[in-house]
Amino acid sequence: MSETYYKPEDLKKFPAIADFQPELAKKFFDWYGPVFAEGALTAREKSLIALAVAHAVQCPYCIDAYTVDTMEKGVTEAQMMEAVHVAAAIRGGASLVHGVQMMNKAKKLGM
Repeated sequence: MSETYYKPEDLKKFPAIADFQPELAKKFFDWYGPVFAEGALTAREKSLIALAVAHAVQCPYCIDAYTVDTMEKGVTEAQMMEAVHVAAAIRGGASLVHGVQMMNKAKKLGM
């Protein structure tokens, strides 16, 4: 099996982002933690949203992390896959709606 660019063990190194810029990393982590705390949304709901967004932005580290996190919070496989489909629908729809921009330009150039 060939080596991949993304290595699962690198996820454990995430806190090391502070090594080169500790002040900014501290600001990030001071903000990141509370984002996922209970609020208007439950921690479970936030984790499921994070899983869907992870697929939309195609971050393998985030997909791994939030697959584990959602399962630890009691999210079922069916719920996870439904969230992935929601992300895919939004991503696909966003590409299609930008087709209007192309259509507008093509119509303008065709005149």
